Amino acid sequence: MKRSSELQALTDSINRLQIKRSREWILLRDQFHDTYESLKPINLIKHTFKEASSSTEIKEGIVSNVIGLTTGYFTKAILIGSSANPIKKILGTLLQFTVATLVAQNSDSIKSIGKVVLDKLFKKPVDSDLKLSNNGNTIKI
Repeated sequence: MKRSSELQALTDSINRLQIKRSREWILLRDQFHDTYESLKPINLIKHTFKEASSSTEIKEGIVSNVIGLTTGYFTKAILIGSSANPIKKILGTLLQFTVATLVAQNSDSIKSIGKVVLDKLFKKPVDSDLKLSNNGNTIKI
């Protein structure tokens, strides 16, 4: 009898270990699949862009650089234009990069000045005569 119960206990232990091994194998396979998917180049690029788009510092840096490059390009186009002279082309490119660098480095102050100017240009004039109504009576202040 003792041998039979020991054999049954051993069989139960083996069955439990086999079930545990099967579960762990499934978890290992799933983890391998997740790791494989996350290491694909396209997924790495997507993850990088997702992180970059959520960071406000990176957004500000990109906006500043784009504003700088655009301003430099327009400055070159306005001041130099399209010229066949190689010296003018070189000077135009130097001017473009100088303006782009200056604007990108000082973009915060340029933005605040631009905001003030736009506010003054497009703000509605304030009516100096404010009218208050109190039970049908109009009071001018």
